[in-house]
Amino acid sequence: MQPISILGPGAGDLAGTLAERLEGRVAVVRRDESPDESNERGHHDGDAVGDTTLSLSSDGSWTGRGTVDGFDAILDRLAPDHDYLVAVGLARLRVPAVLLGDDADPDETPGNVLARGAGPEDVDVDALLTALAGAEPWITRELLVDRVERSADAERSGAIATFTGRVRARDAPDDERTTHLAFEKYEGVARERMDAIAAELTDREGVFEVAFHHRTGVIESGEDIVFVVVLAGHRAEAFRAVEDGIDRLKDEVPIFKKETTESEEFWLHQRS
Repeated sequence: MQPISILGPGAGDLAGTLAERLEGRVAVVRRDESPDESNERGHHDGDAVGDTTLSLSSDGSWTGRGTVDGFDAILDRLAPDHDYLVAVGLARLRVPAVLLGDDADPDETPGNVLARGAGPEDVDVDALLTALAGAEPWITRELLVDRVERSADAERSGAIATFTGRVRARDAPDDERTTHLAFEKYEGVARERMDAIAAELTDREGVFEVAFHHRTGVIESGEDIVFVVVLAGHRAEAFRAVEDGIDRLKDEVPIFKKETTESEEFWLHQRS
């Protein structure tokens, strides 16, 4: 799923225009700016009581209201079922953004700013769509699991094994805390190498599908970095392919890591 955040006055209008131009299944998520109109559970007066409320309209589409644990949870929940997510008034690192308003400051925006304008009419939507096509999608482990489960060989599979690499805050209790890592990759070369490793692992007896994804940009402590997912006939083949897959990714794929601690920052390949 490819997300994009639109921030500033007129963001809702631009979100509507953009959603109409995007091809595929599109989710539009808006920040609730009128909390006084709802009670503490997030429901308006007269709503049915519950954590999530859904209704089915006459055209067959669902609308709803509920509570999730932050913007990340929304992204993770919608990624497997949507091609795009347009967020109005919400932003985070690794989600590209559009800034509207004369006073908008790109340095205070978490995501990479793809376009700016005083209002929605100042944004070139065609250019924005082109820029968005080159942005990194929001990939989750669950999305990769869903992808391999659609394999033509799924009925022969008895195992799905996964590996998730995360940003470790510290190795030992007394270590200085790592606040975040930043990853850069040679985009074309990195993707080609990951695809080649996946193909070679899939050639093994009993291994049906292998999927990789390595996130780039700034990733904070506690967040996920890399996923390896393997669909196989039995657990032994699945576990071996996962272990070999992450080892080869770290050894062979040109991805560069800069670590930032509470007192310094450094590229890992430059530290002896």
